[in-house]
Amino acid sequence: MATLTIRDLDDSVRDQLRVRAARHGRSMEAEVREILAEAVSPVERTLYDLLMDLRGRTGGVDLDPYLADRADPERDPFA
Repeated sequence: MATLTIRDLDDSVRDQLRVRAARHGRSMEAEVREILAEAVSPVERTLYDLLMDLRGRTGGVDLDPYLADRADPERDPFA
C-alpha cells in the first residue's frame, strides 16, 4: 500500500472532512481513502446518485420548474 502526504491543506477543508467522516462513522483517513477511490472509479453514476449529491450540497432539488413545462394546466391531477 502507498502512503500519500497532503501539504498545505486548508483548515476549513480539514474541519469539513472531520465532520463528513464522523457522519459516515469512519476516521478521517478512511474517509479520504473512500473519497479518492470514488473519484477515480470508472463506474458511471446514475441520475439518482447525482441528485442525491446535489441534495446533500444544496439542501434539496426543486423539480417543479422542470415538471411545470410538462404538466397540462387544464387537467386537475387530483380529479
